[in-house]
Amino acid sequence: ERKARLAREGLFDAGKKRPLPLVPRGIAIVTSPTGAVLHDIRTVSARRNPAIPLTLLPVRVQGDGAAEEIAAAIRQAGKLPGIDVIITGRGGGSLEDLWAFNEECVVRAIAESPVPVISAVGHETDVTLADFAADARAATPSMAAELAVQDRAELLARLEALRRQLGQLFLQQVLLRQQLLGTLRTRLTACHPVQRLAAQEHALATLKAGIRTAMLRRMDEAAADVARQKAKLEALGPMAVLGRGYALVMRGRSPVTSAQAASKAQSLTLRFYDGAVGVRVEREKEHGGQEEGNL
Repeated sequence: ERKARLAREGLFDAGKKRPLPLVPRGIAIVTSPTGAVLHDIRTVSARRNPAIPLTLLPVRVQGDGAAEEIAAAIRQAGKLPGIDVIITGRGGGSLEDLWAFNEECVVRAIAESPVPVISAVGHETDVTLADFAADARAATPSMAAELAVQDRAELLARLEALRRQLGQLFLQQVLLRQQLLGTLRTRLTACHPVQRLAAQEHALATLKAGIRTAMLRRMDEAAADVARQKAKLEALGPMAVLGRGYALVMRGRSPVTSAQAASKAQSLTLRFYDGAVGVRVEREKEHGGQEEGNL
């Protein structure tokens, strides 16, 4: 009837069970100072992690007034600084010996404790209402110590594994950030005004080179055209005619194109292809009384 009533109040709800801390700052033990329970808890705790302090709150675990002492000690333990777990229990015995852990005051003290409580009452087959209210139940006091105290060597191994994993993740993040930084630096360099100016200067240099090449080609074409026209002019010019054995008759700087014009001059110049000579004009009379000029 008591179990049913307390269950209806929610004192045994599984959703209210709190997880045990991985490494508690301290553990309070509510049990008899003379029984084997305290020895077993101390032995296991010292073997697994001697750095965790244990605080004993001595109580009677059977007989008149034992339940009230246990409940008061549990409430006191919940107020102690640095206590993260409470272990309460006793060794095996008859139903009457274990009855204090069935009392309502003990059950309520466990359910109202601000820190997790481990119940270690009797042997594995013994069950009390304290077991239902506790956050964790241990079959024996030694198992209660194992639940409360993680093995130091195992913790260090787990920490080392986590350290290596964290180092690998950190290195991966660094490599990813370096790749991203390289990509951003490449993009920034491509968009930088200096780089863009260099690209424009390269394009301008290419354009200048093209213009110079085109100008030189045009000049070569023009020179070739001039040479062809010069050859044509020379072929049609007087010097080419002189080269074939003719001479150009000049009076001063004017050409003489007729004998009549030549007869009126006293001297003339004959220009050949390779130079010029001066000549004197002589006149002779022929039949008819006209004079003809002879050179």
